Amino acid sequence: MSQEISSAVLAESVSPEETRSLLKSIRRIVRANDLQSRALAKSIGLTGPQLVILMAVAELGQVTTKALADHADLSPATVVTVLENLEQRAIVQRYRSDTDRRIVFTRLTPKGQQLISHAPRVFGDGFARRFAMLPSGRRRELITSLTTLAELMSAAGGNGSHI
Repeated sequence: MSQEISSAVLAESVSPEETRSLLKSIRRIVRANDLQSRALAKSIGLTGPQLVILMAVAELGQVTTKALADHADLSPATVVTVLENLEQRAIVQRYRSDTDRRIVFTRLTPKGQQLISHAPRVFGDGFARRFAMLPSGRRRELITSLTTLAELMSAAGGNGSHI
């Protein structure tokens, strides 16, 4: 019975226009992100997730896979896959802790440091300029809104069903 009531409330509270607009905006964001990732791959040979991981290693220094996954909001399995690729290309180095052999750290190699020092912005210069031109309050508002949207769409934020 409560499931029927919930569905009725949802049907009344979210209009088809709102749903269409939201879905269209999300698709535009996903498409823009995909295009930017392809442009990164062409220009520096790294995908968006690879650059995010590389930037996280540069920012955090000697870092574990779990810390990288938390920092980049990626699954540990994805991070391991990305790190394996970057390690094969001599961009990062992974090594075991001297005190606990179960712990594996990652750090940038000189090649990785060189790459990160010349890397473009993750979202591209055009986006970075336009975003920086917004008032700081509007930037915070957008970040808060996108964070809320991500939480609503995540499995943890609801019943696990996705678009």
